[in-house]
Amino acid sequence: MSKAAYFQSHRLSVAPMMDWTDRHCRMLHRTLSSRALLYTEMVTTGAVLHGDRERLLGFSPAEHPVALQLGGSEPAELAAAARIGEAEGYDEINLNVGCPSDRVQSGRFGACLMREPELVAECMAAMGAAVKVPVTVKCRIGVDDQDPEESLFRLVELCAQAGVTSFVVHARKAWLQGLSPKENRDVPPLDYALVHRLKRERPDLTIAINGGIGSLDEAMEQLQTVDGVMLGRAAYHTPAILGEVDRRVFGAGEGVDVDAFQAVELYRPYVLGELAKGTHLAAMTRHMLGLFHGLPGARAWRRVLTVEGVKSGAGIEVIDAALAQVLRAKDERGAGRFEAGEAA
Repeated sequence: MSKAAYFQSHRLSVAPMMDWTDRHCRMLHRTLSSRALLYTEMVTTGAVLHGDRERLLGFSPAEHPVALQLGGSEPAELAAAARIGEAEGYDEINLNVGCPSDRVQSGRFGACLMREPELVAECMAAMGAAVKVPVTVKCRIGVDDQDPEESLFRLVELCAQAGVTSFVVHARKAWLQGLSPKENRDVPPLDYALVHRLKRERPDLTIAINGGIGSLDEAMEQLQTVDGVMLGRAAYHTPAILGEVDRRVFGAGEGVDVDAFQAVELYRPYVLGELAKGTHLAAMTRHMLGLFHGLPGARAWRRVLTVEGVKSGAGIEVIDAALAQVLRAKDERGAGRFEAGEAA
């Protein structure tokens, strides 16, 4: 991928989400958008250096553009992990400076690193020197009692001095004590204006915004001010919104939109291939539950996948049965409108 095409892909990305954005999830999202930038779940440096690399880092070439997110705070280990990620074929190596979980804090990485911007810059310099692919930062605007205007701008300035040119900013503080990771996604107030100001003051940097953006319309509005938008829960719980991304965000032209029905068909060969390798069906279908969100038959779709997909030996017929429920509901809704029109 050319450098220009890579940075263009930052206009719309899907956030790294623990326990969600595994390779199966990314392949589903790729059926919906060929251009959005996808991220792995966060992988710690220890896991990269000492764990099962194929299980942790393996991905399909069809996932490109795809970025590896690392968790860590030791420059030499991050540099070594970044080299491994580059060798595996990732298009970008990203450092997590935003996760607020206790487990992450105990390892001295994630959001707590907002308190150590000099260390983050040292880490980014080491990673940048180790690889040729872009190294980027995903951060919060601050943590706990920090002044976001100071914490965010200082972190960005030091990292920019270390050679980082691209940042994803989750526009909330993280509260490291007293709030769960789930509450940290909702309770601290959003400050989009601060991220917009960062872009105005640093027009030389690529700034993407994350946090609370629930629709493609909202994403398009943000793109009037910043370089990119990262969707999190909205992309996961209602993945069909990604089907309009190539046209609306990347200007791919008419006729490229992918709806939920097409996504199922496009995902089908991947599912069959994984089933042949021994992958459990539920590992893939759990990411499909929200595909028909808001459409007739969505509840029946979820029920069939949830109940039947977890059974031993479950195969592609479960997806077919779930899809049949949606198609039946669609036909019934259409017939109802036709009959009402005749009566009128």
